Amino acid sequence: MSWATARCVAEHSIGYDTRWRRHLSVPAIFNTIEQTAFSTWIRESPSLFAFYFILLFHTVGLSMVVGANSIVDLRLLGVASALPLKPLKRLFGIMWTGLTINILTGILLLFAYPTKALTNPVFYAKLTLIALAVITMKRISDRVFHNASLSEPDMVAKGRTMAMVSLILWASAITGGRLLSETYTYLTYHAYLLGITRS
Repeated sequence: MSWATARCVAEHSIGYDTRWRRHLSVPAIFNTIEQTAFSTWIRESPSLFAFYFILLFHTVGLSMVVGANSIVDLRLLGVASALPLKPLKRLFGIMWTGLTINILTGILLLFAYPTKALTNPVFYAKLTLIALAVITMKRISDRVFHNASLSEPDMVAKGRTMAMVSLILWASAITGGRLLSETYTYLTYHAYLLGITRS
């Protein structure tokens, strides 16, 4: 039985009115991903190394990139002004390591629940905010910390606006990530076929 037929049978069996969700069409490729052994293992395995382990490392990566960013940003904004600014350049290595962890674990989490993430506009907003935050992070690194000719007052003057933007972007991205669990429509493709929404 094709998935289209299964969908019709499921909707007919529960007397489900599809008019309210005609605006949302979920690609069948999401089901193909969810039915793979690896995706199923991440979602359903009781192993310590499955979903919650990946989620833990995603959180660790987030704390590394955002935590180190926040230290640099707040220092550029005048917090803890007695702290030497130039040695903070070493924190960018932690930021990039954390970002790498986040990207890898994020891909795994997406592989587990593609329907949940890719049918949610908030997910795309979060990715956009992260991209802008990373661009800002790179600009601070290049223009403030990799310019040896700048004095510390010059570094502060040059980086203050970017630091403020960076904090706003990361705070917004974290908020978007938190909202993902509250704003998705369908958890899986199977839920989509049955018309089972989050609420």
